[in-house]
Amino acid sequence: MSTTHEAAPAAAAGLGLFEKYLTLWVAVCIVVGIAMGHGMPGLFHAIGEMEIASVNLPVAILIWLMIVPMLLKIDYSALHRVGEHWRGIGVTLFINWAIKPFSMALLGWIFIRHVFAPYLPADQHDAYIAGLILLAAAPCTAMVFVWSNLSDGEPRFTLTQVALNDAIMIFAFAPIVALLLGLAAITVPWKTLILSVALYILIPVAFAWWWRRRIMANGGQAALERVLHRLQPVSLVALLAMLVLLFGFQGEQILGQPLIIAMLAVPILIQVYFNSGLAYLLNRFVGEAHCVAAPSALIGASNFFELAVATAISLFGFESGAALATVVGVLVEVPVMLSVVAIVKRTRHWYERSPGTA
Repeated sequence: MSTTHEAAPAAAAGLGLFEKYLTLWVAVCIVVGIAMGHGMPGLFHAIGEMEIASVNLPVAILIWLMIVPMLLKIDYSALHRVGEHWRGIGVTLFINWAIKPFSMALLGWIFIRHVFAPYLPADQHDAYIAGLILLAAAPCTAMVFVWSNLSDGEPRFTLTQVALNDAIMIFAFAPIVALLLGLAAITVPWKTLILSVALYILIPVAFAWWWRRRIMANGGQAALERVLHRLQPVSLVALLAMLVLLFGFQGEQILGQPLIIAMLAVPILIQVYFNSGLAYLLNRFVGEAHCVAAPSALIGASNFFELAVATAISLFGFESGAALATVVGVLVEVPVMLSVVAIVKRTRHWYERSPGTA
């Protein structure tokens, strides 16, 4: 028993140290990634080419290292209890499918066609807006397990919500994008979608379920706590390594056209904070617990950038403005979502002062 009680505080202390200097770690990783991408472009081009159906395998490995420890925490035998959080599920679905793609289309129109129009290539305006819409129309999958864990979210709720979004995305992604882009049909890169769901959800969930059962059978809860304690540094290092990798992939572009990238980042940032804030407030209004509201806000704001990038390239080409806009989404994803994690954690006391929340 003593090992279990010692492991939990140690893990909490490690996470607190990470969060305390989070801004510093993120800034260092961004600078290192850009510098390495600019100084060693050949290395990052080689890593970038390690992909299947537009899914980068090194990134997939890092995501595995990040999410498997989170998935190990889930008591899969209690998944039926997720129905208790039906209000949080409803809020997240509403944000993801009724608000997010349309709010991004509006923001794209405001900033690309008006505010920044004089400073952007006129022949790329439509392509930039298309890229932003593609980014917003696909809710994130694997990375939300990381955000949920960092925000002390309910893991069963997160798993169920991700599964629902993946199922809806198969049917709703193409029609929503076609409607907002005014196209007769959208060619969805099905290989990318299916492979991403398999790599990021099905395989790690099955592996974590098997591993958890084996640990519990051999050593019980104390053994599980020890394993989670050992895996925590691996998960955090993988998160920072992926940040270096993502910025390294685009190091040349960032230094080559920083103004365009900064302007494209503006509607993405507003969209993230608007949708996460709206989801957070709606969960508070309906009386949902903070452990559900936090991941709901994060799922409602994050993006499935692998699918967005692959679709943009297949529709508009690798060198198009649409592809660049989706890549900007990749660049801002980790830093901005970490900032949302910090916000929902620091406002927990305010959130729980609301009557009716658990």
